[in-house]
Amino acid sequence: MSTQQALPQTEAAQTRRAVGNILKGSAGNLVEWYDLYVYTVFAAYFQAHFFNSKDELQAGLEAMAVFSTSFLMRPIGAWFFGRYADRNGRKAALTLSVTLMSAGSFAIAVLPTQDVIGIWAMILLVLVRLLQGFSVGGEYGTSATYMSEAATSRRRGFFSSFQYVTLIGGQMLALLVLVILQNVMAKDALTEWGWRIPFALGGAAALVVLWLRRSMEETVSADQIRAAHVPVAGEAQPGTMKLLFTMHWKPLLICIGVTLGGTVAFYTYTNFILKFMNDTSGIAKTDTSVINFWALFIFMLLQPVYGLISDKVGRKPLLLWFGVTGVLFTWPLLSTLSGTKDPFTAFLLMMGGLLIVGGYTSINALVKAELFPASIRALGVGLGYAIANSLFGGTVPLIGAALQKVGQVELFFTYVTVAIFISLLVYIFALKNKKSTHLDEEQGSAFGPSGSARFADDAARDEDGDLAKV
Repeated sequence: MSTQQALPQTEAAQTRRAVGNILKGSAGNLVEWYDLYVYTVFAAYFQAHFFNSKDELQAGLEAMAVFSTSFLMRPIGAWFFGRYADRNGRKAALTLSVTLMSAGSFAIAVLPTQDVIGIWAMILLVLVRLLQGFSVGGEYGTSATYMSEAATSRRRGFFSSFQYVTLIGGQMLALLVLVILQNVMAKDALTEWGWRIPFALGGAAALVVLWLRRSMEETVSADQIRAAHVPVAGEAQPGTMKLLFTMHWKPLLICIGVTLGGTVAFYTYTNFILKFMNDTSGIAKTDTSVINFWALFIFMLLQPVYGLISDKVGRKPLLLWFGVTGVLFTWPLLSTLSGTKDPFTAFLLMMGGLLIVGGYTSINALVKAELFPASIRALGVGLGYAIANSLFGGTVPLIGAALQKVGQVELFFTYVTVAIFISLLVYIFALKNKKSTHLDEEQGSAFGPSGSARFADDAARDEDGDLAKV
């Protein structure tokens, strides 16, 4: 058989292999983000059990404050799991993170309330959320790295977009559980004890994912793991802060800048918007839940479409789409949404915001992964994302709720717009379209011609059992 005849089979085998690993990796991502989001989705039902029950707005503000505290652990989790993944492999880090998230969900499902143990109920809830923040801080960087490395070179945008398919799917799944419970349980029962059900489901699902992740293929070479544990005089080891801050501090700053506006917009349109509509639009809670579910469902399905587009035109045009339209339309969309009382109009407005944010969410993980070499990729991506996410994305619900409480919600619209504008400057001046990246150097160009030598090298690596070359 000629080389030309063998190429399609080799490429097809690579694709099948990538699909299998992406599915296993993204299933864990789905459960991790479900476990994180289910807190805000059900906050209105359990907040009185842990916070100030005499003032609903105050209780909601305290609940969002606890949500934000989990983001304090994101950088620590990103550092720990990023270092662990770069030194011991992505599979080991992803397995550990989903184990911790499962434990946290089961803990919330059985936590006693303030009527039973007083202020200790809130303290224990905060501690559990810190654990989950630590876990998901490691999940993002490691899963973004794994899915980018496991993807085929010509479809990196498509395959890596499934990180946000499952990330959005996690929130959508939380909303689906909410809609189901709202329709099968009385409000009093849901408020009294039914809110525990979604946390128990999340813990159980994480155990299933733990089993799936045990069969994932590793994308870190044996050479990198060996180098991480055998010090060489005068050289920084893989996965260390020394290597990151001495050799890769510029891409770290770019990673933070790329994330800043995107994470603020994402949490605004997918997380805070449910409480925002409940408090300002006058639309019934059951209707806002349905609006959120269907908008997120369409948004989730669009992620691979954006990813495929990026595989054709490059990553930068999609980021520019997000930045420019985000700056121009954030204020009109949110201000109009705050005054609408029609559910369908609210759906269209939310969908408009999500179509803008899709330019960021679909490819941001890949853009960050392409900034770093394999030896520092999980730590660089995870820490850069976590810093921006903790300072800006995680505080969106708290800032929004606080400004709502004092009647200055317009300032929130300005905050989101300014954050997007800052990232737009990074997209314009710090990124080049279709430029050769570290992933291109390791695994072949995403946009250039792929010759037979490339596939022959892939076949040789397959026999060695290494999915990624360092």
